[in-house]
Amino acid sequence: MKLLDAVIRRGESMDAVAANATRGLAPPDRALAIAISAEVCRHLVDLDALIDSATAQPLPADVKARMALRIALVQALVLGTPPHAAIATALPLVSGGPRKLVHGVFGTLIRAEAKLPAMPTLPEDVALRWTAAWGPAMVEGASAALAAAPPLDLTIKEPARTAEWAERLGGVSMIPGHVRLPRGGDVTRLGGFAEGAWWVQDLSAALPARLLGSGKGRTVLDIGAAPGGKTMQLAAAGWTVTGLDASERRLDRLSQNLARTGLEAECLRGDGRKLPDDREWDAVLLDAPCSATGIFRRHPDVLHRIMPRDIANRAELQALMLDAAAGVVKAGGSLVFATCSLEPEEGEGQIDAFLARQPYWSIDPIRTDEVPAGVHVAEQGWLRITPPDLAEAGGVDGFFMARLRLG
Repeated sequence: MKLLDAVIRRGESMDAVAANATRGLAPPDRALAIAISAEVCRHLVDLDALIDSATAQPLPADVKARMALRIALVQALVLGTPPHAAIATALPLVSGGPRKLVHGVFGTLIRAEAKLPAMPTLPEDVALRWTAAWGPAMVEGASAALAAAPPLDLTIKEPARTAEWAERLGGVSMIPGHVRLPRGGDVTRLGGFAEGAWWVQDLSAALPARLLGSGKGRTVLDIGAAPGGKTMQLAAAGWTVTGLDASERRLDRLSQNLARTGLEAECLRGDGRKLPDDREWDAVLLDAPCSATGIFRRHPDVLHRIMPRDIANRAELQALMLDAAAGVVKAGGSLVFATCSLEPEEGEGQIDAFLARQPYWSIDPIRTDEVPAGVHVAEQGWLRITPPDLAEAGGVDGFFMARLRLG
């Protein structure tokens, strides 16, 4: 309940608070608590509809009884926990409180063989916002994406060995240097992990670095580099890479991943808004901090904690980082901007505003041969990926990316 309270009531990221909220639990119990919390976030709207259907009047949104019922119901209806075990874990959460109410509502729903819809319902504010931006088909695709466990995407260090690794791991490839596997299992036990032949990276997240092509010894700055997927892609493609991140802890992860894969990069701690004024690079990749609404199928908590003010605040930060990045690119160089967001303010609107205030920059159109089949480049030359894209192949995270050129 601590974990869900932090996400739903205080608007904190589940990843950020999970360690503290589950402190003291044994590893299996910790994993279960996180799984329960994630599934409550995934099905929150429909869980609340069930609860309200079994009470004389709706329970207040923030009462313990509602949260306890969400936790019990998601175990019974999603995770397959026997009902008696599910309610046994929830009742202690309302000790000294409305135990009879929780037990009664849960029993009523279980006896009625209540079910959740096959496609989870998006929160109303999210559905309205995305309908206004992208239309109803996108919202339907988002609901479908939320229902399915996302696949596991791997980026192959040596793209020439893609077919070999696809066969060895039993996966499929959607573009050279990529292999897709079903979700599940311990990735560290898969062939090739220990030797650093690949790393986990959603297909969408792997595309921005691809837009810079072969490095041939040229220099590139990767802003927000940790945990290292893009930095490793660029190093493997022959770039001399500087990976910059504000967090020492995240830079440690980057260093560990570089060591595992045998790739090299300079690791630099710094603020993406205040870049070194005595250095320039041939290219800059800015995968900017954003609302992360594009990764909702992996992190459904984002649907309940990101508000319009959060999107506006992140868009303001992105503008500062874009201008800073533009200031360290050599003449004739490239700047790739990307966000894992489904909000126009963090994508199309961001680039329009940048070009309006930076007259020496222009769009370097993305080519169709640079992206997987089934992903469509916009007429403006940038790439907008939404939940319906590649749905039949397992889908991809929502993303925006644009390639810009100086001079």
